[in-house]
Amino acid sequence: MLSALALWAASRLPWVDVTSSDGLGRPRMTTLNGATWSTPLVPLALVALAAAVAALAVRGWVLRLIASLVAVATFGMGYVGIGFWMTRDVAPRAVELAQIPVTALLRAQRHYGGAVLVLIGAVGALAGAVLLVRSAASAGARGATTPGKYLAPAAKREAARQEKAGDGMSERMIWDALDEGRDPTGPDNEGR
Repeated sequence: MLSALALWAASRLPWVDVTSSDGLGRPRMTTLNGATWSTPLVPLALVALAAAVAALAVRGWVLRLIASLVAVATFGMGYVGIGFWMTRDVAPRAVELAQIPVTALLRAQRHYGGAVLVLIGAVGALAGAVLLVRSAASAGARGATTPGKYLAPAAKREAARQEKAGDGMSERMIWDALDEGRDPTGPDNEGR
């Protein structure tokens, strides 16, 4: 969720300021925000947000699939952030996005704050993907052996019977027998 928030904030921050002049008036400054400079920011934020919400609703292999989707999305986030830093000259793309003639360009100044936020969001999303995979693995191992909170009553009774097969009746088994209408005190007094 925090990664989605970081990406959304990065899409609103200024990334490039373009100063231009047509020679007739004062120089004009156009600011390009992150959503204009890099259009994948908002969809990547939505992917991160949807994954955070979906992780609350699913388990098992679906959770692993969501974690792998988030991990793939982090590569896109990293590409956006690092690509902005690695671009030598932002002026040609800036004048194209601002729809300014190249001859009117005076200067283009980049701001690194948005790219830093994107990289922080990518690291956070990757950490979240790792935690989702670990959560899916531990839930799978735990769910196979221990009856969970959301098991059906019949499955809980069967697990309790298997758990205490050789021993006397547990308190849980006594209550389950009473719920089924059986006398839990012993098999010899059936029908009395």
